[in-house]
Amino acid sequence: MAQACPPGSVLVADWHRHKDSREYFSRILHKMRRKNFGLLESPVMPPHLAVDTVHYKIFISGKSGVGKTALAARLAGLNIPNTHYETTGIETSVVYWPVKLRESGRVLFFRLQLWDCGENTLRRFDHFLPSCKERVDAVLFLFSFTDRTSFDDLSNQISQWMSVGQVVKMVIGTKFDLFMNCDVTESDVRNFQESWGLPLQRVGGEVSDGLDDVAPLLNCLAENLWHQDCIAARSANSPLQQETGTPP
Repeated sequence: MAQACPPGSVLVADWHRHKDSREYFSRILHKMRRKNFGLLESPVMPPHLAVDTVHYKIFISGKSGVGKTALAARLAGLNIPNTHYETTGIETSVVYWPVKLRESGRVLFFRLQLWDCGENTLRRFDHFLPSCKERVDAVLFLFSFTDRTSFDDLSNQISQWMSVGQVVKMVIGTKFDLFMNCDVTESDVRNFQESWGLPLQRVGGEVSDGLDDVAPLLNCLAENLWHQDCIAARSANSPLQQETGTPP
């Protein structure tokens, strides 16, 4: 299993807190809240700050009830449903996230299209999972800290994706703030990471309006996506830019 990209090795860490990022992040905010972007919408930048946009397809995997729909809503700046419901069919949402490359200082907008499909729907209809896997760039494996079976199922989930080309794999533990109902220990998490070597993020149920709520996860995802594309570019002997290369 390939090791995850070291945090902060490719992108400027916590760039959303830097003064020179304000103009870029203001394009994804409205009255200090995240803007909602449709499939055909994008941030509008002034000519002197024109930036390139890189597009990625992200699939969210996990057992029913772990919080796949809630995570997609959180990352996209949408309202999180108050009650759980099983996702029928495939739901997509779009996230725009600006980043700054560490070596060159180049700014990019990451356009992440999140695909969320209910567990029961995937079981009932054979054609849904192939559609989700088609041209996918990353998969987020979710488990809940309050549901031991969802954690134990991670190995099975990941194994099903081992044959799907070059795909970034990340693990996300939800409901991390429900300490009294926790069924998964930090020792369990450490042992899992030692075995699989995948980046792992934790999210709780509380959501703030600020960027700090989603920045760690989105930065980790963006960094690993860019790192993967640069490795692929080197393997294909594509021309590289000085710092990390420009993925095809």
